[in-house]
Amino acid sequence: MISVIYLAGIFMGAIDTGIVTPARIIIQNNLMVDAKTGIWMITIYTLAYAASIPVMGKLADRYGRKVIYIISISLFGLGSLLCGLSHYAGSFGMLIAARAVQAIGGGGIIPVATAEFGTSFPPEKRGMALGLVGGVYGIANIFGSLAGSAILDIFGTQNWQYIFFINIPISIFIILAGAFFLPNHREKTVKKIDGLGTLIIVAMVLSLLYGLKQIDFFDFAATIGSVNAYPFLIAFVVLLPIFIMVEKRAEDPIMNLKYFTSGRIVTTLAVAFVSGFVMMGIVFIPQFCENSLKIPTGDGGYFTVILGLLSGVSAMLSGRLIDKIGAKLVLLLGFSITIIGAVFLILVAAVNPSLASVIISLMLLGFGMGFTIGAPVNYMMLENVEEKEANSGLATLSLVRSIGTSIAPAIMVGFLAFAGTSLQTNLMAILPTQVNVPELPYVQEISDKLAELKNNPSMGDMLGKTEIPDFSSMQTMELDFSGESDYEMPADIIEKLQSSDVTTIVGITKEMSVSMFEAMTPPIIAKIQGGLASGIEGISTGLAQLDKSLAAMQAGGMGVAQGMPPAAAAQGGMPPAAAAQMTAALDGMNAAKKDMETLVSEMQALSDAVPGAFETAKTDYLAQIDAKSGEIETVYQSTVNEGYRSIYLTVIVAAILAILVLLLYKRKRPNDTAAVES
Repeated sequence: MISVIYLAGIFMGAIDTGIVTPARIIIQNNLMVDAKTGIWMITIYTLAYAASIPVMGKLADRYGRKVIYIISISLFGLGSLLCGLSHYAGSFGMLIAARAVQAIGGGGIIPVATAEFGTSFPPEKRGMALGLVGGVYGIANIFGSLAGSAILDIFGTQNWQYIFFINIPISIFIILAGAFFLPNHREKTVKKIDGLGTLIIVAMVLSLLYGLKQIDFFDFAATIGSVNAYPFLIAFVVLLPIFIMVEKRAEDPIMNLKYFTSGRIVTTLAVAFVSGFVMMGIVFIPQFCENSLKIPTGDGGYFTVILGLLSGVSAMLSGRLIDKIGAKLVLLLGFSITIIGAVFLILVAAVNPSLASVIISLMLLGFGMGFTIGAPVNYMMLENVEEKEANSGLATLSLVRSIGTSIAPAIMVGFLAFAGTSLQTNLMAILPTQVNVPELPYVQEISDKLAELKNNPSMGDMLGKTEIPDFSSMQTMELDFSGESDYEMPADIIEKLQSSDVTTIVGITKEMSVSMFEAMTPPIIAKIQGGLASGIEGISTGLAQLDKSLAAMQAGGMGVAQGMPPAAAAQGGMPPAAAAQMTAALDGMNAAKKDMETLVSEMQALSDAVPGAFETAKTDYLAQIDAKSGEIETVYQSTVNEGYRSIYLTVIVAAILAILVLLLYKRKRPNDTAAVES
């Protein structure tokens, strides 16, 4: 029963590290905060969790594991309750405060429970016990995001409070069962508590982790100079020597500084740091699966089942192997398999993605990481500290590992961001850059007729300044998405492009194209219609002048105009020849008038057809994008996968570094000093 109580706490604490991730955007939208503010629901948990680890570990040494474990579970349960209630209160501030309470409790659960397993079993069975802990921790840690997605699917995205409420019945069970069944062991010698050291280490941890989280390692010089980074890092540097001085004088220091004088412990802590860094490669597996297999965002989380199962198996297996061959060889095996899995992912799964290649890479990564998740390094730490310091020793180990897990995402996300910088360029390289506008009606007829009228001696003066647009130069339109054009992409389109995935990129590309059309075509349409309007105005002016000329001619030659015979007209004073010329002139002017009226009608029809022609051009262009959808998705996939390849190359480098550090580790011999003494 004791094992069940502690394992339940480990499972609950570990699963909560990832359970919030799939709900983060939903929660921030529901509580009406932006993404920059919303990320604090995860950041505050990370900071408070890391800061509480050494404090809770030392308190467990001082007051007993049972007391601190139940207090930690109570804080975790209370924090979970308040997190859920913040949904009804509609308060993001309440959620942040509750997450801090939850994290403080979480900081005491895993180190204390691990110490209980590590010290309650004899040395020859300690590996098996820690392997069980590592298996439960590994499975829960990996399944966190999947559990969050499942809860949201069951209760609905508007009921996100249940991802927190799910912890309450588990907490109540652990508290009640723990009160009855857990034994409590505490130090017999009670020394003065290290209050000042506790405050300083909390401030140090918060300053270091917060400062590191603000650094973009791909823009190191600029971001480390930010007021959000360097003041906190300076605070850490200033506090460090003060902390060392305080701890040397403390009766019962919060952290045993002699840990850092032992080569074996320093090596163990270094391996813990790297293992925490390597473990963060798991965080990007769902997104990698989604991109490589072209599945919607969110569905990649289901592939963590493969990681969870394989890492759970290897974590439990690692415990048995530790008892037989030692923790060092188990870690070497785990990091080696992890390297093989990462190499396979880089060279095969990311280059020629398929369901088989992705699954093989996940199986290798999961199986390898299971050997490194916790049991071996926990075993090494317990092997080198006194039993009375097991809690604080493992707390120090957890703190160092949490620093590794904090730094890793900042570096790894940078690789994805760097790959994203070439995404727009690569996509634009395959998109059509020209739009062909359909042929407009009457263009040739208008041009020919206007030229003919201008060549007419009697019409030349009237229409000499009348011009129409050069339609040939407007039959094609250049599209430039490179950012070098005058077109400025709207913020909402940029945001969609940044949050796109391989399944949505075609639709977002079409939205981007529509946006550019809507920005570029109105001036072109206005120019064409303005030119036509000017032409119509010029012709209309010519028509007015023509009407005046016709009226004057008709007034001077009314007889002819009324169809009188030339002889009769001659009797009125107009010679027959002049009357004939008058008739011919009138016929010509009436014909010209008819041509000009037709020209105005055709130009108006042309003007009316311009918007529709550009709409047709837009439809044709979007159809071309649809025709290239497969190629667009492939380019997107390969470009983003370059980022993932860099991430897992970093995992390989870190794993190799861990192997090199492990080669320096010499296992304690039976006749060596039992452990580092306080």
